[in-house]
Amino acid sequence: MYKTLSKIFKVFLTDAQIYKYGFNWSPMYRRSTGKIIEVSEDLMYVKIKIPLSFRNQNYVGSIFGGSLFSATDPIYMIQLMNILGDNYIVWDKEATIKYKRPAKEHVYAVFSFSFEEIENIKNQVAKNGELNLIKTSNITNKENIVFAEVTKTIYVATKTFYKEKQKLRANQK
Repeated sequence: MYKTLSKIFKVFLTDAQIYKYGFNWSPMYRRSTGKIIEVSEDLMYVKIKIPLSFRNQNYVGSIFGGSLFSATDPIYMIQLMNILGDNYIVWDKEATIKYKRPAKEHVYAVFSFSFEEIENIKNQVAKNGELNLIKTSNITNKENIVFAEVTKTIYVATKTFYKEKQKLRANQK
């Protein structure tokens, strides 16, 4: 559904606008209490804000850990899907969050890729068919004090490799 809507909106909006507004209007992302506040035109940089509010405040007055995690969860995968394009399969494979201190104020997280990193991903996938990419992002305040560290493992493969791998699995059952 979201992919179809984004194709329709491409007539009126840039990819960065679709990414930002699509996330911010999406009911599933809105429930995380996160909000995308910046997206570069090439989608290589995304910044989110997780405001402290009655919607995500826990018993001790800090942001509920689930809100911190869910606000960061989909960003890298969707970002990378859009950067790489339709010839690749991109899946979240694993995620961890390490809480450093209670977040009792608005916090932020940045998700970025460099052009060299994207070229390396493409080269590794071309060579091996697939790649498990590990990315880390910190949840910080405006002064860059770290409240949590989120590590994501993202699976990337060519569509051809992925389809063949699925066939092999199906034949082994």
